[in-house]
Parts: sequence; C-alpha cells; structure tokens
Amino acid sequence: GLEGDIREANSYYEDEHKSTGNFDFVLANPPFNVNAVDKDRLKDAVGKNRRYPFGLPRTDNGNYLWIQLFYSALNQKGRAGFVMANSASDARASEQEIRKQLIESHAVDVIVAVGPNMFYTVTLPCTLWFLDRGKKKTPRADQVLFIDARHIYRQIDRAHRDWTDAQIGFLANLVRLYRGEDPDFTLGGNEAKTKLAEVFGKKPKYADIAGLCKVAALKEIEAQGWSLNPGRYVGVAPGDEGADEGFQEKLKSLNEELEALNAEAQKLEKTISRNVCDLLQA
Repeated sequence: GLEGDIREANSYYEDEHKSTGNFDFVLANPPFNVNAVDKDRLKDAVGKNRRYPFGLPRTDNGNYLWIQLFYSALNQKGRAGFVMANSASDARASEQEIRKQLIESHAVDVIVAVGPNMFYTVTLPCTLWFLDRGKKKTPRADQVLFIDARHIYRQIDRAHRDWTDAQIGFLANLVRLYRGEDPDFTLGGNEAKTKLAEVFGKKPKYADIAGLCKVAALKEIEAQGWSLNPGRYVGVAPGDEGADEGFQEKLKSLNEELEALNAEAQKLEKTISRNVCDLLQA
C-alpha cells in the first residue's frame, strides 16, 4: 500500500521535507493564480540549487513559484508532472523570463493541452506540464513535445468529461514513441494499440501529426516568445471543424488571465489610495 509523510505547512515558505534536489518524481495539482504571497520571506530561497533557481516573478501570481518548486525538488534524473493554468504558458514580463530559463535548462519535456470540464471543481481548460531533468543528456535535449488533447475525452454528462483507459494509454504511448521507448498497452489494451497503429502505423514510429502533436526545437520556441502553448505549434488537423470550440477555450483562458489582472489592479488601487491618504495626513 501507499505510505506518506504528510505535514501541515505553507509550501512557499517552508520546506518540511528538505526536498530541493532530492526527488525522483513529483506529481502535483497546485491552486492556480494564488496572490498575496509574501515574497520578502522567499528571498533567501532564490538562486542556483535553491528552491527558486530562476528568480521571483514580479506579478502577484504564484504560478511560477509552484513551477520552480516542482523543478527544484527533482534530482538530476527526476521527472515531474503537474497541472497548470493555461495563462502560465504564455505569461509575459518576469514570468516569461523565468519560463525562458526553465526551457533553456532543457528540463521541459512534454506539454499537453487539456479541454474544459475535466475537473469537478474547475470548468476552465488547463495544461499538463511534464519536466525531465535527465533529458539534457538525451537526443531530446533541445526539443519539447507538444500535444493538443483538447479533442480527446469521454463525455460523462453535460458538465463533466474524463479520459478512458484507452485514451490515457494512447497518449502515454505517443510520449513513449517520442522518447524512443517501446509501447506498453497495460493500460487501454487492444483499443489503445489499435488507435496507436491507426495514427502512427502498424509498426508505430513517432511523427508530427497536425492537430495532435508536434516536436518543437528550442529555436522554434524562442521564435514564439518562449510560449509553451501547444496550440501555437500543433496546428489544426485537415478538415477540423473544431475551430469555434478552440476559440471559445482561448477566450476562457484569456478571461482567466483577465480575472487575475483585475484582482491585482484592485489590490494596487487600494495600496495607492492608502498611500495618498497617508501623504495627505502627513
């Protein structure tokens, strides 16, 4: 059975498990767009081989704090998989600089776009990030695999979707092909095997498939402003009628970012107002 050492703490400020550089695997589903983090308490944890190796974002948003915590917890062969807000894929300014450093560290391995309604408490689409710190010593060092899985799902009811074992098996084997590994059909069985053969051939070999997957070199990613948004690379399948749905999902992602900016603007407005009052009373 599973065993765990669970402790109550605020992970931004406290490293209860002395995690930096120690873990083979990290799996996480952090809260998106956390604000009001006290960055003064984090300054001593910034720098190479520390918890925040690429610096602190100037924006009042915790996404790029979480991303760095997951990266820095890995040992030199460690892998991480986590759920992240879509807005983090294209975030600008200081967050873009952190993302650039992360990509240039050769640790970003696979990015998967996921459609809406895959979580019971969050309707927005999201992105799955997979890091591999051992990748820099492989032929994949300067590459990232982008997968657009927004059109892959099983509709449970009007408001909920999930992935079947066969769909998960297909996606996992797509990644195995990219990594040069043999397929494994333990999950999904013959259905996953049939779908893999249908897309990648009877003797499956990785290939870029429009609307599904694309391996991008770091130069291509740099040309896209260091974006990790799969939609920028994968393109649209021939005859795809899902453009409208894609637009709606992009709109939701932009709305998510707008909400975060509005919250930050309200906080700044209060700070400015308080400062003006202090000046008037001085």
